[in-house]
Amino acid sequence: MSSTDHSTEAPQFTVPAVDISAYTLGGSDAERVEVARQMDEACATVGFVQILGHAIPSTVTGGLAAAVDDFFSLSMEEKKKYLAPGNRGYSAPKSESLSLSLGLESASRMNDFFEAFNIGAEARSFPDLDLSEEDYGLNVWPQVPDFRERVEAYNGHAARVARTLTRIFADALGEAPDFFTPLTDHSVDVLRMNNYALPEGTVDLDGDLTGMGEHTDFGLVTVLWADRVDGLQVLGTDGTWHDVQPIEGGLLVNLGDLTARLTNDRWMSTLHRVKPPIVNGRILRRRSVAFFHDGNIDAVIETLPSHLDRDNGLAYEPVDVRSHIKAKLGGSQQGKANTAAVREAARVFAAER
Repeated sequence: MSSTDHSTEAPQFTVPAVDISAYTLGGSDAERVEVARQMDEACATVGFVQILGHAIPSTVTGGLAAAVDDFFSLSMEEKKKYLAPGNRGYSAPKSESLSLSLGLESASRMNDFFEAFNIGAEARSFPDLDLSEEDYGLNVWPQVPDFRERVEAYNGHAARVARTLTRIFADALGEAPDFFTPLTDHSVDVLRMNNYALPEGTVDLDGDLTGMGEHTDFGLVTVLWADRVDGLQVLGTDGTWHDVQPIEGGLLVNLGDLTARLTNDRWMSTLHRVKPPIVNGRILRRRSVAFFHDGNIDAVIETLPSHLDRDNGLAYEPVDVRSHIKAKLGGSQQGKANTAAVREAARVFAAER
């Protein structure tokens, strides 16, 4: 439901639900065609999708949730032992500002009040290729019993779901089934575990607290597991922020900048943010785990020929994944405003912030 209602006649904002069982569990050609059609409609109208039929066992997501709890319940002193360079390891509260990945200063001029722990693909995961760890990063693993095993179990499933989605995307776009393979066969994938709970008294809870600033995701597609608690807000085409949470048994999926570039913005890399729900002066607990499927570090992304007729024949300039991610991370983690995110920043300014 809209966070700000302008008219009782305005259509209610919804995130479409798509059951992808025809791809994960096997289905007829006709069933797959229908899934691809639904996916195309969702990507073109909202950019966020509720995914059912993902085939991730509840035991795996339950293990992930427990692992997240085990790590973030550690003392700050212990968690800071796992600070690591690049997009890996622990990120403390107020150490990042996601809005700067769009070149925007936070309205409160404060960094985001979330903490995170990242793992991801490493260059040595692809021993047959000459890749640099500077591009991928090296994982650090906390000394928490069974943490790595539980997180890696979920990470494997999330990677499978992301690759299933790109297969569906290829069908929806009328491309060859293996279209995304040369763009993703050594993808820079990152699993980010987020915690939005803060100790009482840490901040002044005035209603303007930003858990995570407005931003678009960097890569091709994001697969999100999250608590069914308000906090995530999505910018609709009506210019209004709307609360979104996953449906029972579902995962939230959203497109990233690179997919928007492929489709010349026919498919949307939708702006989103997190505003932690506050009840009686206290922040409700919220956890989320995002799997970012960002594409090969050396891949070049350019608008599909089938989408060049949009926007009076204009298209995004080709961009390599390395440069794009570097600019976005330079904003969110290093405080360097990303001046290349012109289209995305304009949407934020047009919205009711």
